Amino acid sequence: MRRRLFTRLAAVSVLLTAAACGSSDGGGASDAGASSGGVTTVEVGLIPIVDVAPLYLGQEKGFFEKQGLKLRFTTAQGGAAIVPGVASGQFQFGFSNVTSLMIAQSNNVPVKAVANAIASTGVEGKDFSAITVGKDSPIRSPKDLEGKRVAINTLKNINETSVRASVRKAGGDPDKVEFVELAFDQMPAALDSGQIDAAQVVEPALATVKSQGGREIASNLVDVAPDLTVALYFTSTRYAQQNPEVVEKFRKATAESLAYADAHPDEARQIVTTYTKIPAAVLDKVTLPKWPAEPNRASIEALMKLGEDDGLFKSTPDLDKLLP
Repeated sequence: MRRRLFTRLAAVSVLLTAAACGSSDGGGASDAGASSGGVTTVEVGLIPIVDVAPLYLGQEKGFFEKQGLKLRFTTAQGGAAIVPGVASGQFQFGFSNVTSLMIAQSNNVPVKAVANAIASTGVEGKDFSAITVGKDSPIRSPKDLEGKRVAINTLKNINETSVRASVRKAGGDPDKVEFVELAFDQMPAALDSGQIDAAQVVEPALATVKSQGGREIASNLVDVAPDLTVALYFTSTRYAQQNPEVVEKFRKATAESLAYADAHPDEARQIVTTYTKIPAAVLDKVTLPKWPAEPNRASIEALMKLGEDDGLFKSTPDLDKLLP
């Protein structure tokens, strides 16, 4: 009981504490949203992973400029850090997994999804996310994670609930897994050195783990639901109400960027080198996510049920109000 109370309080604390790390374009967010020569600059909170390649690609291809927008990117470790940044006005838009957005809404944080972001490939063993172990690990199944240290990027969020789902599916008890929080880009080294027993990683960290001889034991997102909608781009309800034209421009440019990235995977891979340190040899082995135009509501409902079962929500999220 004490552990459940602590984790719920911790989740609320994360949502109320704005946290962002570093900027890829310099400067702060204080002048974001300003217009210059008919162009509106907006600050976007992102995680430096393959998932967000379409926005970098769309910026390079001029899709946002065509809509009168200039994006300035700021990176953070996970969606749980980006949500309060958007809610507080630090960012005008953000990238976040669906669970973070549902947790926010259940805690009355005023956020609204405006565009789709990514989806799982839906193929076991060929997804952009996986539970991985080191090359010499005796662990063969998620059931073997009982009593082991498993790294995830954010506690009490989508990756923890999805790993727990994989453990249950394999006949194990997820309550016996010791989850530790670690940034995705730090996981390959920690796994290789034996600091952790397993890591739930996404690309490009997944390709790095494999290049070190590591292997997959489960596709955690595939275990949640077929073609799982994993993340969305969002804004604050206040910003959406006060700047509907900017939001619509962002939505249109993002939709064009998603479609382009999906149709040009080689260009999507190449743009990843501009905001991550992934070597070219590893980049060729990266599994790209799907970038569909619309979210898959049925899969989000499955993810919501997992969150409810794991006690992540203060109240049941209202998907009608949250989804675009």
